[in-house]
Amino acid sequence: GCHLMAAEQTNESNLLAPLAGEVIRIDHVPDPVFAQKMMGEGFGIQEPSSGEIVAPVSGEVTVTTSSKHALGIRTDDGLEILLHLGIDTVELKGEPFDLESAKHDRVTAGQHLGSMDIDAVRDAGKDPTTIVVVTNSADRLDSLAVQGGRCDAGDVAAAATLRG
Repeated sequence: GCHLMAAEQTNESNLLAPLAGEVIRIDHVPDPVFAQKMMGEGFGIQEPSSGEIVAPVSGEVTVTTSSKHALGIRTDDGLEILLHLGIDTVELKGEPFDLESAKHDRVTAGQHLGSMDIDAVRDAGKDPTTIVVVTNSADRLDSLAVQGGRCDAGDVAAAATLRG
């Protein structure tokens, strides 16, 4: 499945799979806001096989949510990354999620961030597809090469080429 080459040029940055599952292009994500790239370029992980969540990038936590289903991280090279667990899961008020990070925490790519109870998400009628999106794509991103196929948490799922 997931064997994208590691970034070699200085203007490239790897995005890791935040959990194990099938990597899909963001336009295949079953949420129109994300699929139409309104939030930016990115990728999805569908049919997650494990609920363990790891950080897709290294950087500083900039956004946390009380419902614990989303986390924002700014990388040292200026990418704003949003990790979003499941589709329409804000309505679940945090119950299936344990994404414990505080604003201004430093996280390292591949570091354990928490968990999602996939069965609980499905039992609530929601899709556990998880999304990683570069919210400042227009400013900072030249292109994003997404690796399809099954990934383990922490595998390289996409390579971002930075502008400038």
